[in-house]
Amino acid sequence: MITFDWKGVLPAVTTKFTDNDELDFEAFDVNLKAQLEAGVDGFILGGSLGEASVLDEQEKYDLLAHTVAFVEGKVPVILNIAEQTTKAAVRCAQKAFELGASGLMLLPPMRYKSDARETIAYFAAVAESTPLPIMIYNNPVDYKVEVTLDMFEQLAAYSNIQAVKESTRDISNVTRMINRFGNRFKIFTGVDPLAMESLVMGADGWVAGLVDAFPKETVAIYRLVKAKRYDEALAIYRWFLPVLELDIHPKLVQYIKLAEVATGIGTENVRAPRLALVGEERTYVQKVIDDALAVRPELPVGSWGKVAEEVA
Repeated sequence: MITFDWKGVLPAVTTKFTDNDELDFEAFDVNLKAQLEAGVDGFILGGSLGEASVLDEQEKYDLLAHTVAFVEGKVPVILNIAEQTTKAAVRCAQKAFELGASGLMLLPPMRYKSDARETIAYFAAVAESTPLPIMIYNNPVDYKVEVTLDMFEQLAAYSNIQAVKESTRDISNVTRMINRFGNRFKIFTGVDPLAMESLVMGADGWVAGLVDAFPKETVAIYRLVKAKRYDEALAIYRWFLPVLELDIHPKLVQYIKLAEVATGIGTENVRAPRLALVGEERTYVQKVIDDALAVRPELPVGSWGKVAEEVA
C-alpha cells in the first residue's frame, strides 16, 4: 500500500481553460508553481472547485498525468473521485494508480442519495480496488449524504481509508472524530471560513480553496497555528475571512478564479454552463478581493515557503 503523511495545506486546485474551452496547461502550471513556492503540501485535482462535473474522463486523466510530471515527486498528487456508479469509481481509482497518483479523495455516489449501507459499500468497493490511500469527503451540506461516526467505525476496517475532508460545517465534529477514533483518521478542514477554528481544535490539515489565489497567506495560517502562534495566525485570518467566505457560495468557482486573476496566478475562464460574473455580483466580489489586496498583511518570516517545515 502506498503511504504518505496526511497533513498540511492541500489546495483544491481550479482547472484552467483556454478561450477555446480546452485545458490550459500553461496557466495551470503558473498556479502550481506559485503554490509550490508558497510551501503547500500537495494538490487535489478534479474536485468541486476543479469543475469535476464538466470534465470528461480523459481530461481528468490528462490533468493527473500532467501534474504528476510537473511536481516530480515533491508533493503528493491526489485525484478526486466523484462518479455516479461504483463501476466508474473503481475504474477511475485504478487508472489514477496507473498514472502515478499519490492518493484519492472520494465522494459518495453522485446524483443518487445513497443510504448508509449503500455509501459504505461504495467506499469499500473503491478501497478494495486500489493500494492508494483515500480521503473520504464528508460534505452533507452540498452533497446530501453524511458520513456519520458509526459509518466511519465500519470504514476503519479498510487500512487505506486514512483521512477525512471534514465539511459538515460543525466544528465540534473534529473533536467527535478524535474522541471516537484517536488518530486513526487524519482530519482536514474543508470549509475555508472555518479553517482556523478547525485547526485549533486539532485538525491535521486544510483542503483549501482561496489558497488558489492566496497561497502564502493560507500556508502561513496553517503553520502558525501548528506552532501555537495563535495571535499571529489570527491577525492574518481576520484579514482573510471576507475573502475566505467566497468559498461557500454556489459560484465559488467563478469567485475564486476572479481572485486568481487579481493576484496574477490564474485566469477567469470557466466551462459552461458556468458563466463569467457580470453586473452587481461581479462588482461585489471584485470589491471584496480589492479591499483585501489594499491591506494585504506582511507575513511573519518563515511562515511560508518551499521548506516543508512548520515554523518553530
